Amino acid sequence: MQPLLDSGGRMEEGRVEEDSPPVSLCARISALKTMAWEEYKSKPISHWILLLLSSAAMLVAFPASSLLSRIYFANGGTSKWIISWAAVAGWPLTALILLPTYFIRKTTPTPLNLTLILSYVVLGFLSAADNLMYAYAYAYLPASTASLLASSSLVFSALFGYLLVKNKLNASIVNAIVIITAAMTIIALDSDSDRYGNVTEKQYILGFVWDILGSALHGLIFALSELVFVKLLGRTSFHVVLEQQLGVSLFAFMFTTIGMIWNKDFQGMASEARTFEGGKSSYYQVLIWSTITFQLGVQGATAVLFLSSTVLAGVLNAVRVPITSIAAVILLSDPMSGLKILSLIVTFWGFGCYIYGSSSGNRDPS
Repeated sequence: MQPLLDSGGRMEEGRVEEDSPPVSLCARISALKTMAWEEYKSKPISHWILLLLSSAAMLVAFPASSLLSRIYFANGGTSKWIISWAAVAGWPLTALILLPTYFIRKTTPTPLNLTLILSYVVLGFLSAADNLMYAYAYAYLPASTASLLASSSLVFSALFGYLLVKNKLNASIVNAIVIITAAMTIIALDSDSDRYGNVTEKQYILGFVWDILGSALHGLIFALSELVFVKLLGRTSFHVVLEQQLGVSLFAFMFTTIGMIWNKDFQGMASEARTFEGGKSSYYQVLIWSTITFQLGVQGATAVLFLSSTVLAGVLNAVRVPITSIAAVILLSDPMSGLKILSLIVTFWGFGCYIYGSSSGNRDPS
């Protein structure tokens, strides 16, 4: 990996750019339109339809899953294990998508070995812990706040990617890390106007801490998953991506189920449903839709990463943060102070810097 202060090459590039004639804005827009049209023509229409549906799944399903988690706690749900279990209970959906893929692509499953299985076990355990941490966050924080804090996972993904996978860090990505960290600090300063009346200051702080820790763990999982592809699998075809996701989801489900049994939450679901606002029907609908929306979001993200790039996934992640926040204000009457709006704008700015830095890194052949 090249060091950050590799100024020699950068300065040479700068001198070449200074000697080049300036390019007008219209010429840049025209070049982008041409490039987009050529990219469109290079792929079949089915590719773009699938990419559109996958992007829509990310932008709709993930915010819906976040709102449902908050609805669960707001309407009388108390178990962090139950809502965590609901998130991973839909793992068979991945299997249903994976099995036909073998026949369509005329390929065979990736051979399993002890190292690969252990990687799935570790990632599954970390995913189960990550879901539990986010459950604590949504139990004590407004959905809009929890979503904004969760965007810090981008910071940790960049840092762990740099440390473990040797991904490049450029000035734009470092700038994004600083900006998003500043946005999280702004939220911390707004705790008085952002806290629900039935949530104590200690619980709010716990929710804040668990959200940041969950985001850090999410960033670690992302980097470790990339490491598995680089070191163990050596390829990222669609069925291999689904296999990895299925293995991790299955073990996450197993670990979360053990937690449910240990905490006696399966027995507690019936009593929780009786006291849930809206009755048993509403209770089970929230859990079922939590399962469906989370899995649809995951499948959409997987497809976007495979069909397009991590840059587009980053763009969609950036867009779904304000979608979640605005939806929470409209549908759940979340508090939205001036500081939170400022934090949202700053976070979006940070995402923009990260996306620009990532796309620049992808164009840089060095």
